[in-house]
Amino acid sequence: MGFVSGMLSGMLHRNKNPVHLLAGLDINLADTASRVPVNRYATLYNRIIADLDDEAFGLFDTRMRPGSFEFLCRGMLGAPSLADSLDRARRFLSIVLPDLAVSIERSVDRAELRITEAAPLMAGPDDPARVFAFEWLLRLIHSLSCWLVGRGLALDSVDFPFSRPAHADDYTLVYTERSSFVGGSRLTARFNATLLDLPIRRDEAALASFLEGAPGRISMLYRRDRATVLRVRDLIRDALPASLSQDEVAKRLHMSPRTLHRRLDEEGASFRSIKEALRRDIALARLTKTRQPIARVAADLGYADTSAFYRAFTSWTGLSPERYRKQLANSAPLTAGDDT
Repeated sequence: MGFVSGMLSGMLHRNKNPVHLLAGLDINLADTASRVPVNRYATLYNRIIADLDDEAFGLFDTRMRPGSFEFLCRGMLGAPSLADSLDRARRFLSIVLPDLAVSIERSVDRAELRITEAAPLMAGPDDPARVFAFEWLLRLIHSLSCWLVGRGLALDSVDFPFSRPAHADDYTLVYTERSSFVGGSRLTARFNATLLDLPIRRDEAALASFLEGAPGRISMLYRRDRATVLRVRDLIRDALPASLSQDEVAKRLHMSPRTLHRRLDEEGASFRSIKEALRRDIALARLTKTRQPIARVAADLGYADTSAFYRAFTSWTGLSPERYRKQLANSAPLTAGDDT
């Protein structure tokens, strides 16, 4: 929901009510603990663009006219390598998106994708619209690069130029576990320099298919770059309340623990971070949407000791479970059923 709120923040800055865009999508903005299916997110993505006539969601002073995404894709498509493709993207974005400057810096073995403010964005450094502007452009460039070369491109680390947002735990799935929140005016994403030498593998036929449902479809690509992360997450969830170890998950995936560790590391994640993020998601949903006793929630998540759950929940939210539930009591209707 943090990404949904961010995507709508440009409209709110322009005093436009987004309610009509949510019709039929079953998205409750007040329910901050809910998950939005990625296909609905992509639909909302396209609806906002059509409503604002702006592929950058009204986040910037200059509109990014509809059609910009298609021309960005076409410009990047014919390049001989990812390095050349990203250079074309940099030059094109400087024309259609002058508020943010994109650059690529390469050393012997490391490379950096940098996104820098040309001028301060929005009302403050942690304004949701400014936060989403950086989130969106990094995700756009990274996902499109992965699609063009036909493989996942792991980000080693990312420095974000704002304070840690409430939905930062989700960065493990979208970007990398190694995310830092450093302030300033520049986002820096680091990756292996050899990835820049990869050839572009997509052709015009592939692009024609890809552009169906675009540009919202780009939001669905990152999941393909986190295949192992998602398989591990599914196994842990399906086993609850049993608490699987990394060795047990590796065995179920028919790989050695060392191989599992390496693959997760390549995808910018770790077994522990995936397990904690999943428990957090389910805990927030249960406390928001049900009246289940906290001790039962803890037990269902595999905590043998309720006090351990309290400590974990406080580390996730800064609040005790009771206080969190009290603050959200009026945000969404509660039921006595099980909602995971």
